[in-house]
Amino acid sequence: MGHTWKEDRAKKRIQTRFEEVREVEIIDYKRDMSLQDIPIKRAYRMDAAHLYVDIVNVDEILACTDFEGETCHKRTLRFFNLHYRAVHRILQKTDALRVDFHNQRLHAVVAKPYGEANERDRVARTVAIAQLVSDVLAETGDSDEHIPNARVRVGIDTGRALVVSNGRKGSREPLFLGHPANHAAKCAGAGKATGIYLTNAARSAMGFPSLANGKDRTTALTVEQIQTCVDEADLEVSKDEIIELWQKEQEDSPIGSISFSRPTPPLSDLEFKLLSAANSKRFDGISVYADIDAFTAYVDQHLDNNPEDLVRTLHVVRSELDAVIHKDFRGRRVRFVGDCVHGMLLEGTAYTTDEEETISTATLCAGALRSSFACAIDHLKDEGTDTDDLGLAIGFEFGPLSASRLGMKGDMLRCATGRAVLNSEAEQRRCGGTETAIGANAYAKASDPVRKVFTDSRKAADLDYDSAVQELAASGDKVAKAVQEETYRAAAPAIVPSLSQPLRPHTAS
Repeated sequence: MGHTWKEDRAKKRIQTRFEEVREVEIIDYKRDMSLQDIPIKRAYRMDAAHLYVDIVNVDEILACTDFEGETCHKRTLRFFNLHYRAVHRILQKTDALRVDFHNQRLHAVVAKPYGEANERDRVARTVAIAQLVSDVLAETGDSDEHIPNARVRVGIDTGRALVVSNGRKGSREPLFLGHPANHAAKCAGAGKATGIYLTNAARSAMGFPSLANGKDRTTALTVEQIQTCVDEADLEVSKDEIIELWQKEQEDSPIGSISFSRPTPPLSDLEFKLLSAANSKRFDGISVYADIDAFTAYVDQHLDNNPEDLVRTLHVVRSELDAVIHKDFRGRRVRFVGDCVHGMLLEGTAYTTDEEETISTATLCAGALRSSFACAIDHLKDEGTDTDDLGLAIGFEFGPLSASRLGMKGDMLRCATGRAVLNSEAEQRRCGGTETAIGANAYAKASDPVRKVFTDSRKAADLDYDSAVQELAASGDKVAKAVQEETYRAAAPAIVPSLSQPLRPHTAS
């Protein structure tokens, strides 16, 4: 079995992670400092414009076949690969910094020209880059008639943020904490209408009229406003040049066919660095998203007055959530997406997935994520770190999943896709900071005890590890009962007999 959570083990990990960031150094970002492999105890203050690009029609691609088989996953991975390559060229040619490209969602920053006095120039340049991305992606799609061209929605904000290390050893990228990153992301994710959406801060920098409602994310820039930015930015590269480079790249280094094989459980043994388009993995499993709730407000509250606490909290909490998935439940983290962790779980054999066992294990894992989160918050508070009203919103779904690495040679990005990935994120988003939600497909395939826990609403409040084990075991869930038996054996190995052997009466000699 081995898929269990223990409080003392979690607390030891949390203590170790906290000591790594007990002393935090905050310094101002200087010209051309490297943002790769930032030490975990260091953070940079940076003034920049933030760009989020969301490809809003990925669900159409994943739905290009009625049955979610290999065909739609191959088409989706190829779609991502083509666009990763195109966007890579745009960012490279425009001197923008890629922060993250997670499936359909890109985050990049424009830090040049440096200095507060150049904020308008940065915003204009960012809008021009956004328009270039939109124009290029509309023409660099697949020749497959079943695949639509990308439709994009862009969010842009500007201001000061804190740059820290994102990820663990071997897969680190910069992560920005602060309102420009958060609010640009919220603009990009506020709907499926295409266009370029600026916050009032970015509008003000450009001298554009402010929106009456400061949180209005439905009013896109006009054609005239975009043209103003394009003219001012005067980018050194055009759409035609990017497309020509992209086409030559496809000739010199073709993507090739996408081939799948099935991973052998446990997923914790899956090496992402060995994956590629030609060596992708595909299986029926669980996609889980765990997001730190109220983190945007927490960052806004502490960015100027106590930024060290932001670094400590983020490092400790995310490291522990990763450890629960990877070490306690032998799953695999795909990516950290800001303050959210995306992971995968699989139970079964090299040939088949045990659906009920995988879903029951995911329920226990979700409980363990919440218990570890509580332990982390308690430890941070004991150490004098402000954590405010942070919570954890968890969503998971079961279905066909594909994992790969895509993009440019030497700059490959982790990718995991499938309808369950989109749906697990949607489930997480409908949760508050004390709630866990299960997707419709997982709910339909789950054991009766799991369905009882989540009820018809497919949500459960305050479902920690102990509650999950006890409630599932009490209703006869075989995974939870096996966990209970293992726990009892570990607690009292000398006095607890094997439950597979009959009790024997004591006989005097």
